[in-house]
Amino acid sequence: MREMHVAVLFFAFALTGTTLALDNGLMRTPPMGWLAWERYRCDIDCENDPKNCISENLFMDMADRLAEDGWKELGYVYVNIDDCWSSKQRDDQGRLQPDPKRFPGGIKKLAHYLHNRGLKLGIYGDMGKLTCVGYPGTPLDKIELDAQTFAEWEVDMFKYDGCYSNATEQEQGYPLMSKALNATGRPIGYSCSWPAYQGGLPPKVNYTQLGEICNLWRNYGDIQDSWDSVLNIVDWFFENQDTLTSAAGPGRWNDPDMLIIGDFGLSMEQSRSQMALWAIMAAPLFMSNDLRTISSGAQSILRNKMAISINQDALGIQGRRIVKEKSGIEVFWRPLSKNASALLFFSRRTDMPYRYTTSLSKLSYTAGSYKVFNVFTDETASLKDSTEFVVSVNPTGVVMWYVSAPAKFNLRQFYQGGTLHGRVYDDREENAIPRVFL
Repeated sequence: MREMHVAVLFFAFALTGTTLALDNGLMRTPPMGWLAWERYRCDIDCENDPKNCISENLFMDMADRLAEDGWKELGYVYVNIDDCWSSKQRDDQGRLQPDPKRFPGGIKKLAHYLHNRGLKLGIYGDMGKLTCVGYPGTPLDKIELDAQTFAEWEVDMFKYDGCYSNATEQEQGYPLMSKALNATGRPIGYSCSWPAYQGGLPPKVNYTQLGEICNLWRNYGDIQDSWDSVLNIVDWFFENQDTLTSAAGPGRWNDPDMLIIGDFGLSMEQSRSQMALWAIMAAPLFMSNDLRTISSGAQSILRNKMAISINQDALGIQGRRIVKEKSGIEVFWRPLSKNASALLFFSRRTDMPYRYTTSLSKLSYTAGSYKVFNVFTDETASLKDSTEFVVSVNPTGVVMWYVSAPAKFNLRQFYQGGTLHGRVYDDREENAIPRVFL
């Protein structure tokens, strides 16, 4: 089965979309950083597991790694606390307070630690009387107080979960929190879990409204440290792409959840696939891993500058699946700034590398000549729209291209010393292009 589109028409539609965004000026590209939950969950046993428990030390450690190891310069600037940070009781004034043993310096001091390193702090709350793991929540009557508390602590992002709340409370609470955060006068990015609790789709989910009150939102269930979990999320997002792509844009992002690259459940091929698919989706890039011990292979994937550049493209247009083959090969496309685009060839196969034959014209590219850059191998080449090519895609892996259209096609520049792969350049050769891109 094939799902084809006309690239030019979609691109024009995306540029003229009228969906409004939360007017706080934040997150004009998908936010990037580190988030505790998937890797560290609710480990509060600081006596027996001091390096991995949810404590100020953990977040300071990760802040140090972001600031000192080159992550910050790539855009990874948020350090986000999730559930289990607070005391089990509010203070005498009814305010949330951090656990005094695990966060003895307090949240404001932690925020200053991050800010001094050029980073930003995110924190977590829940609309129910309790959070998902049973800590004090932020129900409707506490929204204004807690928003002001977060602002006084100089927090930069707030995730509002929905455990132990009902549809009526969510309908009131998510817009109220948006207003309360804006009223503090402090710029605080706002992540809403509302759609994930209402099935993720219209009519229960109003994406126009979400774009007006939230900077990003969780549409679907939590990611787990497994390839099956990544596939379940990818399937849901692209099966519902007609609804989701129009909802996303600068300042308003669909959030398929954390990057689990560098943990235990993905191979290197699958790690590249998650990074590439999240880039195509214009997804927030929140790593949940141990930056103190992460492997060099995982680092190279998460630090891939072209993949990050595609993810962070200023147009903010979410990509689409355009081909779904019976062979298990799928092709994804995303329009980018400067008349460029990203192409992603993805294999669901588990047996062996698959050689997939197509051409740019078959993928709805207009007539012309294009430059191609392979995101994960740094190889470059040129292609005419009509030239057939073969991509070899590894099982559960990807081949990702950045595609640009030069003003004038010049095949000679891709020949070194008059030859390319042993072939002599000849002006009469229209198809003197390598047909296999690894």
